[in-house]
Amino acid sequence: MERASYSSPSAGDLSSIATTASRPPKIIQLQHPTATTSTSSAAPSSYFWKWRAKVKRMTWTDWIELFLPCYRWISRYKWREYLQPDLMAGVTVGVMLVPQSMSYAKLAGLHPIYGLYSGFVPIFVYAIFGSSRQLAIGPVALTSLLVSNVLGNIVNPSERLYTELAILLALMVGIFECVMGLLRLGWLLRFISHSVISGFTTASAIIIALSQAKDFLGYSVVRSSEIIPLVESIIAGADQFLWPPFVMGSITLAVLLIMKHLGKTRKSFRFLRAAGPLTAVVLGTVFVQVFKPSSISLVGEIPQGLPDFSVPKKFEYAKSLIPTTILITGVAILESVGIAKALAAKNGYELDSNQELFGLGVANIVGSFFSIYPTTGSFSRSAVNHESGAKTGLSGVVMGIIMGCALQFLTPLFEYIPQCGLAAIVISAVIGLVDYDEAIFLWRVDKRDFLLWTITFIFTLFLGIELGVLLGVGVSLAFVIHESANPHIATLGRLPGTTVYRNTQQYPEAYTYNGIVIVRIDAPIYFANISYIKDRLREYETETDGSIRRGPEVTRIHFVILEMAPVTYVDSSAVQALKDLYHEYKSRNIQIAISNPNPDVLLTLTKSGVVDLIGREWFFVRVHDAVQVCLQQVQSLTESPRSRAPLLEKKSSLFNRLLKQRPEEASLSQLESGNGEIFASNDGTSHLEPLLSKKP
Repeated sequence: MERASYSSPSAGDLSSIATTASRPPKIIQLQHPTATTSTSSAAPSSYFWKWRAKVKRMTWTDWIELFLPCYRWISRYKWREYLQPDLMAGVTVGVMLVPQSMSYAKLAGLHPIYGLYSGFVPIFVYAIFGSSRQLAIGPVALTSLLVSNVLGNIVNPSERLYTELAILLALMVGIFECVMGLLRLGWLLRFISHSVISGFTTASAIIIALSQAKDFLGYSVVRSSEIIPLVESIIAGADQFLWPPFVMGSITLAVLLIMKHLGKTRKSFRFLRAAGPLTAVVLGTVFVQVFKPSSISLVGEIPQGLPDFSVPKKFEYAKSLIPTTILITGVAILESVGIAKALAAKNGYELDSNQELFGLGVANIVGSFFSIYPTTGSFSRSAVNHESGAKTGLSGVVMGIIMGCALQFLTPLFEYIPQCGLAAIVISAVIGLVDYDEAIFLWRVDKRDFLLWTITFIFTLFLGIELGVLLGVGVSLAFVIHESANPHIATLGRLPGTTVYRNTQQYPEAYTYNGIVIVRIDAPIYFANISYIKDRLREYETETDGSIRRGPEVTRIHFVILEMAPVTYVDSSAVQALKDLYHEYKSRNIQIAISNPNPDVLLTLTKSGVVDLIGREWFFVRVHDAVQVCLQQVQSLTESPRSRAPLLEKKSSLFNRLLKQRPEEASLSQLESGNGEIFASNDGTSHLEPLLSKKP
C-alpha cells in the first residue's frame, strides 16, 4: 500500500552517527492573561457599544425598513421587469388558494367561510410586515389538523364555541410569534432536527388523508389524530358505504394528481399545477348541477361579503390552549421560515428569520380580529408562487384581491361544491408530505437519524399529533445530550515530515512518542462530560492505539498533553476536575501540559489557580512546542553520563561538524529517532524532519 507523503525528504545518502547535543528547544511563548484582563466583564459592554454604533449608523431609510420591510421592495420596484410576473403569480396562486382555503377549513372542523377569511386579511398584513417576497401565507394542512385535534377534545365542532376558540387560537399564536421575533428566539427551534419534522409530517399526512375518508365513503368517521381509532371507525361503518361520492372523489383526486404531475415534470404545463384545485371544483360543481345526485353532500350556503371586525372572545379558555399554541407556532415557524429562507436564497436576497416571525405574528394578530384561524406559509403555494415568477410582495397583494373578489361576488356559486371534491383537494395536497425518500436516505447515511425518524413517525401515527412531536423532540434532545456528555476525544500523532499533529485513527501513518500521550478534546468541558473525559484520560495510560512509536524507550507514560483548541468553554466543575486530575497524575509522576487554550478558557484557568498549579511553563502555543519540551524531559530520564561518554569520544569529529552546521536540528532529530543516534547525509544535512525548524 502506498503511504501518504506530506513533505519532500532532503537529498543525499544516510551515513554516520552522532550523539545528542544538550540544547534547549526554541518554543513560541504563550501570552498569559494579566491581572487586569477581564474578558467576561468586557463582553457585555462591547456588545452595548457595537449595538450603539450600529444604531448611530442607521439612517431614516434603515429605520423604515426595520419596521416596514415592504419598503425594501417598494422603494426598489422595477415596474417594467416585475409588474407582469407579479400579477401572473398572484392570479395563479390566488386561483389555487380559493378552493384550498375552503378545504383546509373543513379539515380544521370549521365552516369553509373561515378558510376564505384566513386567506384574505393575513395576506395583506404579511405583505407589509413580512420579509419574504415569495412566501404565500394562509391556511395549511398541518395547522388545520392541529386545530381540529385540540379543539375537538374541548367542544363539539358544531357549536359556536368551537369557532370562537379557533379565532382565539389565531390571536395567541400571533402573540407568541411576535414575542419570539422581538426577543430573537428563533434559534430555539434549531433543537428540532430535520428527521423529527420529516417523520412528524409523514405520519400527519397519513392521518389527514384518512380523516377525509368520510367524504369519500359517504358515512361518518370518528374525528381523531390517531390511526387506530380512524381505521376502526372506517371498518365499522363499511355497511353504510355509498358508491357515488367514492367514484366522484376518486375521479377528482386522479385529475388533481395527473395535473400536479404534469405541472411538475413539464415546463409547458406548469400552469396545470396551480389550476388543479380550481379545475376539480368547477368539474364537481358542473356535475352536481347537471345530474343532481342526492347521495353527494354539498358545501351548502356560504355568507357573502368581506369579514366584519370583531374582538376574539372566550379568554377563559386561553390557559388550556397554551400547549397547542406553542406546538402550532413551532410547526408553523419550521414550515414557514424554512421555505422563506430557501426562496430568499434562490432569489438573491437576505431574510431575517426573527423579522419573519414578527411578520407572521402580526398577520395572525390582525387577522384574529377578522375571524381567521391560525395561518402560516404554505409549501405548495409558495413553490407555485416562485415558479410563476413572483418578484416581490405585490404578488401577495394580488392574491388578497382575488380572495376579496371571491368573498364579495362568488360565494353563491360555492354552495354547490361537492364535499368529496374538497376532500380530494386536501388528500392531493398532503400526499406530497409523505417523505419516504427521506427515510431511505437516512437509512443509507445515518442510522441514528433514521431511528429518530422512525420513532417520531410511529409515535405520531399511534399516539397522536401532540405526543408524537413531543416524544420526537425529546428523543432528539436526548441524542444531543448524549453527544454533549460523551464528546469525541482523539489521540494525536505527528504526520511524517511535518510539525502537524492529527488523529491517529484518521491518519494511521502519524506516529506518536514513547512516554507521551497527546489528547485532543473536541468539545466544551463542563459538568455533564467531565467525568467521561477523566475516564478516557485514565484509559490512555494503559491502552495503546497501535500507532507507530518513536523516541526514547520508556515503559510508562510520563507526560499527557491536552490539545485544547476546540475547547471553547470550561465551567467550575471542569476546573475542579482538572485540579483533581493534576494531583492524581502527580502522585504517579505524570505531568500535564496544555496546548493552545482558548483565551476565555485560559482566563478561567488563570483565575481559578489551575495555571499556577500546573505551572505556567507547561502551557504552550502549539502541540509541537509541548512535544519538544516533553521529549527532552523523557530523554533526560533515560540517559546516563556513562552511556553517553564512549559515543562522544568515538564520533566527536563528525558530531562537531554537524553541531556547527545544524546545531538545533541534530539534537532534536536524534530524540525523534529513538535509538540514541541520528543520521546525516554527506553534505551534512539531516534527513529526518527536526522537531523544531531551523530559524535564520
